[in-house]
Amino acid sequence: MAERTLRGARLGGQSFEDERGIEFAARQQVGYRCPQNHEFEITMSIEAEVPAVWECPRCGTEALSIAGIKPEEKVEKPARTHWDMLLERRSEKELEDILKERLELLRGGEIGPAHLHRENKKRTSA
Repeated sequence: MAERTLRGARLGGQSFEDERGIEFAARQQVGYRCPQNHEFEITMSIEAEVPAVWECPRCGTEALSIAGIKPEEKVEKPARTHWDMLLERRSEKELEDILKERLELLRGGEIGPAHLHRENKKRTSA
C-alpha cells in the first residue's frame, strides 16, 4: 500500500483539484431570528425550499425566518377515545344488545365478582 500513496500527501488533508472551470450553484443568504433576538444567516441554494424555522446556533431554540415565511401549522388529529374505537368496530345498536346480554348474565350470577356469586348461592339455598 505504501507504494500507491502520493509522496508528500498527508492523510485526508488536501484536495489536488483546483477550482478553475467549476461553476458554483447560485446561492442566497437567508436570515433568521430566535426568541432571544439572536440573528444569523444561512447560505442556501436559490433552488432550495427555504424553511420557515431553523435552529439557532447560539441557544438551540427555534428561530423564525426574517423574510416573513410562516411555518405551516400541522393538522393534528383529535385524540381517539375508547368510545371512538368501539364505534369503529360496532354500531350503537350492537353495543346496546351486548350490554343487555351481559347485564342479564351478571344479574343471574353467571358472571361477575366472586362475592356476588356467593350471595346468590345463599339466597337460592334459603
